[in-house]
Amino acid sequence: MRIISFAVLIIVLNSLGMWLTNLPQDVGLDVPEGKLKSLSFAPFREGQGPVQGLFPTPEQIDADLTLMGQKTHNIRTYASAEGSMPAIPELAKKHGVTMLQGAWLNPSKDKNKIEIAELIRSANAHPDVVKRVIVGNEVLLRGDLQVDQLIGYIREVKRSVKQPVSYADVWSMYMKYPQLIKEVDFITIHILPYWEDRPITVEEAPDHIQRIVKNVRQQADAISPNKPILIGESGWPGAGRQRGWSVPSVVNEAKFIRALIKVANDNGFDYNIVEAFNQPWKSAFEGVVGANWGLYSMDRQEVFPLTGAVYENPQWYKGLIASIIIFLIVTLRYWQALQSLPSVRLLVFLGLLQVLSVLLVSQMHTLWYTSYSDSQRLQTLVTVGLNILLGGLIMRRSYTMLANQTSSLKFSEVLCTLYCLVTVFAVYQTYQLAMEGRYLSFPTVATYIPVFGLVGLMVVRAVAESRWTWHTMSINQLIGDINPKTMQNKLIGGVLLLVGLALIVGETHAFMMSRDLITEQPEFWTRLRVCLSFTLTNCQLLGWLASLTVLALPLLIGEGKK
Repeated sequence: MRIISFAVLIIVLNSLGMWLTNLPQDVGLDVPEGKLKSLSFAPFREGQGPVQGLFPTPEQIDADLTLMGQKTHNIRTYASAEGSMPAIPELAKKHGVTMLQGAWLNPSKDKNKIEIAELIRSANAHPDVVKRVIVGNEVLLRGDLQVDQLIGYIREVKRSVKQPVSYADVWSMYMKYPQLIKEVDFITIHILPYWEDRPITVEEAPDHIQRIVKNVRQQADAISPNKPILIGESGWPGAGRQRGWSVPSVVNEAKFIRALIKVANDNGFDYNIVEAFNQPWKSAFEGVVGANWGLYSMDRQEVFPLTGAVYENPQWYKGLIASIIIFLIVTLRYWQALQSLPSVRLLVFLGLLQVLSVLLVSQMHTLWYTSYSDSQRLQTLVTVGLNILLGGLIMRRSYTMLANQTSSLKFSEVLCTLYCLVTVFAVYQTYQLAMEGRYLSFPTVATYIPVFGLVGLMVVRAVAESRWTWHTMSINQLIGDINPKTMQNKLIGGVLLLVGLALIVGETHAFMMSRDLITEQPEFWTRLRVCLSFTLTNCQLLGWLASLTVLALPLLIGEGKK
């Protein structure tokens, strides 16, 4: 009866906690009519992408445009000639959607010739659908073409079509190459606060948008007065790694879009939101964050609505149910053994079990959702499988300590081996983040079980010993009676802390080298202070550093009394 009472209490507390942390959130004013003015449209699905040369079928594009007819008045495309892209204008007409059609330019003259020819043909064949055209997307940012080459393509298209012609790039490229302002009929700038050299909070983003547009307007008017400006891309990622103060999340994505539309309506800005669908193929270049800018997921499920409140995870209750099922299965497995535990020790065991169950379910969901290829899914399965094994061993070790039993040498060796693997993984991932971490997510989720498991073992050890001392928190005391290698353990613990320090240096250095920040803060020490503030207030980075610290401390403490 005691076990049932405690189990019910823990399940109730778990349910209450998950409900409170998953309440719907107010993200601002509803989008008028629930429809956007314009939305970037790349109809690629899982396994498809322009890099692979795998394109959606016309039937798939038709289905996607059915959704677009419900969400937007206009779509922006990026390529005209490749794969099934030429079918888009006719299908857009079918669904009552107009187009801002683009031509994808790259260093290949032959491919560019085909793209430009198809853009011209399509614009002239569908004047009632294609309202404006864009020649090239971020070509100058990527360094694919020189500005004079790009201008040549722009002039060719302007001579051949009646629609207004533009070129699209990040706003700073128009500042760097002001000669473009004279060439285009309207100025298309990308303003993506998440990717700015000075990343900002989602709350600051509306003012940032206004400031950038006004700066571009001021410079443009000095060259070609009253030329229209289009915000060709603006959005916020729904998942991925935090940059400075820019935090990806579904709620922040919805909040940004609602705020952007209010700013646009208040100021008369022309805009296009990026983007319609999450793009799995982008993860190969921009990591998890690159694949998560869409209003719809890759399987065409709405990520968030344009009206009403927004859930960060509307399916949270499924995770709750799964965590309770895992909790009950393991509790039943230990049912007889738990009968003899005193109440406090029983409560500690069941509490740790529920925490690890919640973390395991969260880990499985997050890693699977952010796996975009067969190899990534295989890696997720291996990671989750090892975490399940490790979680089971942690619960077994917790019970033996609470029951004043001794773990076998073989058991302790297996547990030690798994923690060695975790340590190697943590060092390698942190090194990668420190060297070139712009597109890499912090691996905190992948280490939920070993990190929180160690914390749980520390609590269990303190309860079992009826006291807390540093020595009882050593790795040897936590995982079992193995032959201690104090100097080796301390060396490994030191390496974990050292790569954590390298991560701070690497993250700060990446900001220090940002062109716009150098221009804004030319004085080295002032810029360093600003960049350190971005690094040391990054909650995701701090979370990973905390994980490294938890892994390192039991190794650094050294051998405790047996």
